[in-house]
Amino acid sequence: MSTEKTVRKQSGEVEDNELRLDREKSKEIVEALNDDLADSYTLYHQLRKHHWNVEGAEFRDLHIFLGEAAENTEAAADEIAERLQALGGAPVSSMPNLAERSTVEPEDSNVYAIRESLRNDLAMYGDVIESLREHVELATELGDHATAQILRDILVQTEEDAHHIEHYLEDDTLVAETSNE
Repeated sequence: MSTEKTVRKQSGEVEDNELRLDREKSKEIVEALNDDLADSYTLYHQLRKHHWNVEGAEFRDLHIFLGEAAENTEAAADEIAERLQALGGAPVSSMPNLAERSTVEPEDSNVYAIRESLRNDLAMYGDVIESLREHVELATELGDHATAQILRDILVQTEEDAHHIEHYLEDDTLVAETSNE
């Protein structure tokens, strides 16, 4: 581990940027993007957990889908982090800070039946989607149309992945859970 302690930028600090967006507006957007970044990593880790632990009749398809959905989420996180850095901010990055910053509640570390896992994923996707929509509006209102477009593009992919999960949860997919009747 490095012993270097020279800090170039404090976490939470927003500097002037070359994008010609006012620092106060940038601060608001950076705050929102850091929430989106933390939420993305929370979703990413939950999707990876389910990717690793999926079993059952549709294992292969779900394993592939969950891996791709996690990759989509990781790519979104990267876009968000790069944008907030361009705005003069510092992306939240340590695991404790990401966990503290996340506005979505992850599933615990136990392994559940795939239907329950997918329902938990879908609930988290819904929260992430709502937040992305709010932040698209915020960026638009503050005149940061590029950030709004980046978030719109992420929103399209996020909604598409959530919609796929809806299809997996239909009655005619996956092996139905047995009841004790």
